[in-house]
Amino acid sequence: MENTSYALPATPRQIAYARALASRNRTHLPWEVQQDRRSLSAWIEAQAKLKPVTQDSRPTSKQVAFAEKLARIKRRAVPDECFRDKGLMSKWIDGNK
Repeated sequence: MENTSYALPATPRQIAYARALASRNRTHLPWEVQQDRRSLSAWIEAQAKLKPVTQDSRPTSKQVAFAEKLARIKRRAVPDECFRDKGLMSKWIDGNK
């Protein structure tokens, strides 16, 4: 008897999960990987280990607390737009130390 291994097709659930990971990690899901269950499984395993790419532009809680402390000391208000962008908050803090 001949021992030939046949590549099993990826399951719809595997493909859906791989697409979600590709979207989360902002990466490309190669077509050839989607054709074989084992190669897709390996791709999923590698992608699942990666941390998601997040671009949170809001200031950290430490930035906000420090800015509010500076604002009390200087008797000023922190501008509203600083609460929406960490870069602006950082500049405001640097300018008010």
